[in-house]
Amino acid sequence: MIVIHYDSIVFIFERFWKIDMASSVVRDIMTKQIVMIDHDRSALEAAKTMAEKGISSVFVVRNGQPVGIVSERDFIKKICAKELPIAGVMIGDIMSKILTTAEPETPIEVAVQRMVNHKIRRLPIMDGGKLVGIITVTDLAKHLRTTLLLEGAMSGSDNLDDVFTSLGHDDKH
Repeated sequence: MIVIHYDSIVFIFERFWKIDMASSVVRDIMTKQIVMIDHDRSALEAAKTMAEKGISSVFVVRNGQPVGIVSERDFIKKICAKELPIAGVMIGDIMSKILTTAEPETPIEVAVQRMVNHKIRRLPIMDGGKLVGIITVTDLAKHLRTTLLLEGAMSGSDNLDDVFTSLGHDDKH
């Protein structure tokens, strides 16, 4: 199993920025199946929903409008580390506010830059004021892998592990 960290994705995109991604837009790689939970639900309900659906985050809504996002990391830092009773914590109290968004036609490199600038791992995709998707670091890693394969950047490498290993030997990083 490959574990990809946020800093690794940023490094890889910076290293291979020259790859022509201008024709790729957010719509091409976003995850369209999004899960939302009302802000006044318990963290326990959110955790059960995430576990049932096999997802690592849910959007928090108030009056039908997205106001935040809760990830596994939020549970660890804001509930587990503080030893709070999960059933008594409201999801709206531990959510991270949405800092920035993108539209479906936003170029991927612009979306990546927004994620880097705001130090976020998940970028909500809005269309006409409606939440229509999300881009995650995993989505970006998959896109990068596909792009590298198509551009022949992996010539001589049998798998993605070789690329990540060789990237770790860059003197500048």
